Amino acid sequence: MSELKKRIFTSICLFAVLFFSFLSLKFFLILLLIINFLALDEFVKIIKKIYVRKNFSKLVATFLTFIYMSVFSIIICMFLINSFEISKIYFLFLLMISISTDIGGFIFGRIIGGKKLTKISPNKTYSGVLGSLIFSVIIGFSFYFIQSKLTIDAIMLFIFIIFISILSQLGDLFISLIKRKAKIKDTGNLLPGHGGILDRIDGMLLALPIGIIFLTI
Repeated sequence: MSELKKRIFTSICLFAVLFFSFLSLKFFLILLLIINFLALDEFVKIIKKIYVRKNFSKLVATFLTFIYMSVFSIIICMFLINSFEISKIYFLFLLMISISTDIGGFIFGRIIGGKKLTKISPNKTYSGVLGSLIFSVIIGFSFYFIQSKLTIDAIMLFIFIIFISILSQLGDLFISLIKRKAKIKDTGNLLPGHGGILDRIDGMLLALPIGIIFLTI
């Protein structure tokens, strides 16, 4: 099976798992716990590669990673537990922006190409950044018009989508940075065609918790 076919098949499976997790709060919390554990495991393995002979730095980095992943999960849990049927719509909205940011960057980067954005991630281009913003706005507003439960002013919605898209790209760059320091291509091999869990949720690590905080203030 080619890498593209693997990527498509894995994506379909991931969307199916995500869909069923939204049917019940318990299912979703179990999925979140599993993702948190797997992501933390990948983080620790990367940290060990970066700080091979620096035990103290390794310990500090592992501790900080554990704290952040815990806060990441707690923020999501608290948001959804309050009113799952309504909160999951907003959560799905944030997910769609993060996913469309990734897809838009990939499509525009491949088709248009152009000047590289940074040495941290050689595949990132300015056209990809623009594509991420454009695609996230299109998907974000499409979701907004389809889902009537979203009560956000159109101008504020536009600003919010751009903000979340930028956060998603920063999260992506951060994981690219630590992969570069660890001298690895992917964070793992759990997801055929995609790599590891962190390779899939990199943009969400910043976008989801910060997005939820802004939605609740």
